[in-house]
Amino acid sequence: MAWKLDDRRSIHSQLTAVICRRIISGYYPPGSRLSSVRELADEAGVNPNTMQRALSQLETSGVIFAQRTSGRFVTTDRDKIDAMRRELALDAVKEFVGTMDGLGFAPEETEAMLRDYAHGRGKDQSEVEL
Repeated sequence: MAWKLDDRRSIHSQLTAVICRRIISGYYPPGSRLSSVRELADEAGVNPNTMQRALSQLETSGVIFAQRTSGRFVTTDRDKIDAMRRELALDAVKEFVGTMDGLGFAPEETEAMLRDYAHGRGKDQSEVEL
């Protein structure tokens, strides 16, 4: 899974989001040990201090925890992982709705498009001529 980082947001917040998505997807299962700060930083192509900051933020939120001599581990608290999943989904919805608003769609139109897409009818809509 690639670390896709851009200049629009702070790097440490993007690292936090990538790790959260990896936890939610099962790439890092509950209770699993994370690689070291240096290994994660090398993999992401960032400074270890930046990765440390992202991991500290995840520790503060309880998504991961540190064991003094063993490293960092993903929480086994499924409720915490589910809450994180809902929070990321809500962020995605907010971004999508903001984009649709910016394109001039009314909330009802956006809702109808989502409903159509969910029922498989939106597939052909992707080939609109401009």
